[in-house]
Amino acid sequence: MKISVNWLRELVNVTLTPEALADLLTIAGLEVDEIEDRRQWADGVVIGKIIDRQPHPNADKLSVCQVDIGEENPSTIVCGAPNAKADIYVPVATLGTYLPKIDLKIKSAKLRGVKSQGMICSLAEVGLTKESAGIHIFEEDNLELGADARPYLGLDDVILDITPTANRADAMSMIGVAREVAALTGGKLNLPQPPHTSFSGEQTYPLTVEVSDGNACPTYIGTVIEGVKIAPSPDWLQQRLEVAGVRPINNVVDITNLVLLEWGQPLHAFDLQKLETVARNKDHLIVGVRFAQEKETLKTLDGQARKLNPVNLLITANDQPVALAGVMGGEETEVADGTTNILLEAALFEQVTIRRSSRSQSLRSEASARYERGINYSELELACQRAIALITELAGGTPVTQQISDHRPDRSAESIELRLDRIHHVLGPVEKDGQTTNIAAVDVERILSDLGCRLTPIAGENTVWSVTVPSYRYRDLEREIDLIEEVARLYGYDRFCDELPDKTEAGGLSLEYQTQRRVREVFRGVGLTELVQYSLVKPEKADIVISNPLFAEYSALRTNLLDGIIDAFAYNQSQGNGALNGFEIGRIFRRINGEIAEWDNIAGIMGGDLLPQGRWTRSGKADPMTWYEAKGILESVFERLGISVEYQPDSQDERLHPGRTASLWLYGERLGMFGQIHPQLRQEKDLINEVYGFELDFRCLSKVLNQENLLNPHFELYSTYPAVERDLAFFAALDISVADLTKTMNKAGGKLLTAVELFDDYQGKNVPDGQRSLAFSLAYRSGDRTLTDEDVEPVHDQIRQMLVKEFDVTLRS
Repeated sequence: MKISVNWLRELVNVTLTPEALADLLTIAGLEVDEIEDRRQWADGVVIGKIIDRQPHPNADKLSVCQVDIGEENPSTIVCGAPNAKADIYVPVATLGTYLPKIDLKIKSAKLRGVKSQGMICSLAEVGLTKESAGIHIFEEDNLELGADARPYLGLDDVILDITPTANRADAMSMIGVAREVAALTGGKLNLPQPPHTSFSGEQTYPLTVEVSDGNACPTYIGTVIEGVKIAPSPDWLQQRLEVAGVRPINNVVDITNLVLLEWGQPLHAFDLQKLETVARNKDHLIVGVRFAQEKETLKTLDGQARKLNPVNLLITANDQPVALAGVMGGEETEVADGTTNILLEAALFEQVTIRRSSRSQSLRSEASARYERGINYSELELACQRAIALITELAGGTPVTQQISDHRPDRSAESIELRLDRIHHVLGPVEKDGQTTNIAAVDVERILSDLGCRLTPIAGENTVWSVTVPSYRYRDLEREIDLIEEVARLYGYDRFCDELPDKTEAGGLSLEYQTQRRVREVFRGVGLTELVQYSLVKPEKADIVISNPLFAEYSALRTNLLDGIIDAFAYNQSQGNGALNGFEIGRIFRRINGEIAEWDNIAGIMGGDLLPQGRWTRSGKADPMTWYEAKGILESVFERLGISVEYQPDSQDERLHPGRTASLWLYGERLGMFGQIHPQLRQEKDLINEVYGFELDFRCLSKVLNQENLLNPHFELYSTYPAVERDLAFFAALDISVADLTKTMNKAGGKLLTAVELFDDYQGKNVPDGQRSLAFSLAYRSGDRTLTDEDVEPVHDQIRQMLVKEFDVTLRS
């Protein structure tokens, strides 16, 4: 929103400099993004009069002008503009003037042999237009020669570009900002007071207003004005629109835009004759407000033919669409040069309705931007009367009839209870006259009264008020805490004491987040890339579907991570990037006993050649990752985390190979699952051979990792003494897992046994039926001495005996 400081000073008595005003607004919450000082664009440009023009003796397209700029002798200026002539008032850049918009400093110079002492300016050269066909000629006569030209060019102004927050709909207008400045400075408001509209004779024009949905359109005012004369707007009106970034069109349209900027109330003017043509009935015009129907179309003012849908609210003429309500008018009924009678629309539209309509057409306008934030319900008539008065004054129109459909709710009885002790509790002490104290009741009353609130003390209560909020802030000020925020904002945040609470603790990362960071570090450490994916997925077979999604194709919440990671692997492979070995820690959602639950999981995927750089040693052939290699990567993660995970055969997950899948267990609680992607799924996704995936419940993992000794590990010295290795071979039944055997050996070996490694697994000749031959390497080590056979043999023998006892193995060594 661009704010003209000159215009603002007409609405409120304020003497602050533009810079001080910008600081004040920013501190109060209306952030000023930029200060545009237009005064610098034409500093040194004065009023001049061409008293003589002669052709240049050495150039056909140049002329030599004698220009009176109020000095003793006229200035000779060489000019190339085709519209230069005698007896016209023009802007003249004197010697030494710098024009920043064209980066030019005016110096005395010879042009084709004729000395030139200045420059007659066009609007482009002072920054008002991008291009100009000739010099600017002032319409006024008898101007003071040599006087500053900036007031006549509209360049005596400073523009503040503010960005109101979404809750400050009132700051989307000049009057809203003027009210804010008045409350901040104590300045007096001078708001325009339009006269009451009087209609000529009886209101006989056959006009009816019909609103089908009073919630979507609480109020609609249609006013017929006849006898208007379409012409360019006066300079003052055009300048006010231009500084706000609005292009002037004609007097009627410019007036509606002026009221939009001034009051924040969008208006629209229809050509009445064109409305009657669209309605196909001159005897009676019914202006309607309804939602669009399927297959209806409308060509808007931007020239686009739009296919309408049921969320679009329309303005109709005898049920024929003529405008997108609150967004943009229709091209077929626009006000143009031949217009003589108009229908002026002033209406209130519901916020969500306009937002949906605008979004569905990918069309946003100045009007829709204000309707989406909320329009002041009580000042609609004032804005309408202001527009009618200006149209009567500048376009010569005569109001003949007005029809109103009004369904506005009565909010006059609504109030908010505000407690002084609550203000003190929330805001704390302030510094006043060098002392620390609380905000006084008189200051609270002054601040809220300046904002337009009406305070009524509640009898029998200790400094408690009943506060009635002004209509232009009712959407923003709804609760007691909102009023407290306004008190703090206008009292000045810089006046509050900088005190920390009595009981403070040093900040830090939560235990859960520390755990998550450590897990991420470990997974990255084993070579997996961290992935981040959307929590929203396609609604196919989804348990939890969002009722109001942004996109229909992503309208459900994910129930697992592995599905998304498999798709990411397939996409990465299809783009020629090879295997994606990655992991993700993310949130999943489940419906449990009718309630929606959510928690974090960890999932990963692995596949491809672990050492692609060594293919030349294999004649260029890939070496696919085996199940044990993939399991080894996961085991490395568990080992670095300091946890021991048990593997059990599992075939419940249809996405994984039933014979190459294991469920993972941690201290008797299911941690997750790991396995090879099912061949059928691999074929559907066109994946490479032998891809492995896993998914772990982070809740289960965090219970163990949250222990203090795991989050803060203690360093232990490595033993400087050599290890003693022994081999152990035996026959074991096929249904006995290596994990169970390893667990038993570690238990029997105690502290001396430091490593157990399987190095041979054989089935076949010389092995009894139903058994397999297993060979392990066991390492024994002590931290304080070199072990001898007398130390190792008893422990080694104990392990042998335990294996025989527990698993009935047949020892071979």
